[in-house]
Amino acid sequence: MLLGEGTRIDTALPAANVAAEPKRHFEIDPQALFAVQRAARSGGSALLGYFHSHPSGDIAPSVTDAARAAPDGRLWIIAAPGAIGAYVTGETGLHGRFRPITLKRF
Repeated sequence: MLLGEGTRIDTALPAANVAAEPKRHFEIDPQALFAVQRAARSGGSALLGYFHSHPSGDIAPSVTDAARAAPDGRLWIIAAPGAIGAYVTGETGLHGRFRPITLKRF
């Protein structure tokens, strides 16, 4: 999970992948997700988005990513060997869900 304020990511917090087929899909441990959301409501860092890897080497979101992503404007970062892709979820873009963005270093 990616935590921060505004457009600045301050923390990349790992969470267990509880998907039935973790080598093919990812599903964030709901307890970890709820804990981050509770902390944000109590003044902690906001949940800006998520990160995961595509070991196959493709940094583009998959059809499965699109089917599972809410169009909530959250950031999705996908890492693959030698590359990183960054996207914001919405109602348009790749697979009708992801708009590519460029990450900036602060």
